[in-house]
Amino acid sequence: MDRPPSPARLAYTSDKHPRHTLDSINVLRKHRELCDVVLIVAQRKIFAHRVILSACSPYFHAMFTGELAESRQTEVTIRDIDESAMELLVDFCYTSNITVEESNVQTLLPAACLLQLAEIQEVCCEFLKRQLDPSNCLGIRAFADTHACRDLLRIADKFTQHNFQEVMESEEFLLLPVNQLVDIISSDELNVRSEEQVYSAVMAWVKYNIQDRRTHLPNVVQHVRLPLMSPKFLVGTVGSDLLIKSDDSCRDLLDEAKNYLLLPQERPLMQGPRTRPRKPIRCGEVLFAVGGWCSGDAISSVERYDPQTNEWRMVAPMSKRRCGVGVAVLNDLLYAVGGHDGQSYLNSIERFDPQTNQWSGDVAPTSSCRTSVGVAVLDSYMYAVGGQDGVSCLNFVERYDPQLNKWTKVASMSTRRLGVGVAVLGGFLYAVGGSDGTCPLNTVERYDPRTNRWMPMSPMGTRRKHLGVAVYNNMIYAVGGRDDTTELSSAERYNPQSNTWQPVVAMTSRRSGVGLAVVNGQLMAIGGFDGTTYLKTIEVYDPEQNCWKLCGGMNYRRLGGGVGVVRMPQHEPHLW
Repeated sequence: MDRPPSPARLAYTSDKHPRHTLDSINVLRKHRELCDVVLIVAQRKIFAHRVILSACSPYFHAMFTGELAESRQTEVTIRDIDESAMELLVDFCYTSNITVEESNVQTLLPAACLLQLAEIQEVCCEFLKRQLDPSNCLGIRAFADTHACRDLLRIADKFTQHNFQEVMESEEFLLLPVNQLVDIISSDELNVRSEEQVYSAVMAWVKYNIQDRRTHLPNVVQHVRLPLMSPKFLVGTVGSDLLIKSDDSCRDLLDEAKNYLLLPQERPLMQGPRTRPRKPIRCGEVLFAVGGWCSGDAISSVERYDPQTNEWRMVAPMSKRRCGVGVAVLNDLLYAVGGHDGQSYLNSIERFDPQTNQWSGDVAPTSSCRTSVGVAVLDSYMYAVGGQDGVSCLNFVERYDPQLNKWTKVASMSTRRLGVGVAVLGGFLYAVGGSDGTCPLNTVERYDPRTNRWMPMSPMGTRRKHLGVAVYNNMIYAVGGRDDTTELSSAERYNPQSNTWQPVVAMTSRRSGVGLAVVNGQLMAIGGFDGTTYLKTIEVYDPEQNCWKLCGGMNYRRLGGGVGVVRMPQHEPHLW
């Protein structure tokens, strides 16, 4: 059946109409026409229309539509708000324009908070972010805290930590209330060259007003990490300060630090908040992805990721192709240990200098060929852990002394492990998971270089071989790998204080043969194999939102490549 022809239509939406209408309403306001409310703010009378104020501000909407007396009054007095700020905000309601500047932001932000004008709060915070400077960041931080601007507070906090060496010289720093001082100096992210700087800053703060602040001395000094200082400074400067000497709690803190420095073999038992190194926000770290396997062949290519530009660039390749290569960084040089070149198992080692972009092969080989080997640095030695030599899976461990260019065997693990993850935490070397040659492992053991012994630790929740392992926020993270049946996306982390593993949110991809590294304070999972595809993608763990986020990709797909992080000089004069 034929449909009747539909009537012709022309739907039209005017772009000019909202703007034009608002302009006309603003003209009515200026001529005081149809105004049905007068706001009285201090000495000023501001004429307006309830409907406009209610449409723009939840505060006015509640006032004019609810049961409040103001809903019936034509004159409404508003207290606790600056008159000029109120005028600017009412203007914004009628014009959609506002100018935030240094002279008005401190009255505008509280007024916008009161009227619940979220957009203006954001603009004020954005303005203050751009104004951040070592001389004013503490004031902005306190202001953000007072007005519950969480994003601004977080950014001012980060700025303060990053620029602490300049901030501690400012007048604002000396005027800090004690609770804010403690907040700042207790942060792990404080960017200082040495703990001596934190001590000097704290003592300058106390001595700025010694009468009132002397009682706070033990409370603030406990957040200075005295055990991390040089013995000379600890004894010569801290120990000889009369304020410290005359306070029992401070003397106890001093003794604790001296014991820590005098008894290196006891240090694992003395770990605590004061022995934890701060993690300065390093701008200069870059990540290298080395070798690996892709589509049926080992690869020799190497690329570097610079977080500041978010770019992957190819660097000089190794002389040999290496899959299952162990990678570690010692004295700012990158070592590639062993691996498999597609035909044979390797015991050779290559060393890369990021400053010259050159690989050299003049490093002593390991005592046997090893692929799927774990490599890590502890106390200036490089350890090679487990792996396989083509005949069997290995449990033996050796360490390299760069001074002597020599490898020496140390105690063997209790279990043979290939595809093992290794990590260094609290002065111990951990061997995590891997495969004993027949099946994947969830067991974990750790080596104590002081006793030359391996001890079992709590096992992981999941068996994993060819997993990624790294230390992040003083915990060992183990991600991906493969169990008996499939590639894994799951992750877990180990807390050395409680000797327990707990699950972490899974990655977005399954990844076996994945690299895991911490670059400038970010935990990154690199490449791997998801069961069907070799991956070049990277994901970054976001602890605040508890999720992994994809973050670009490498130039090459890689499974079983090694990763290493090198601290580059800040100015980085490339010779290549």
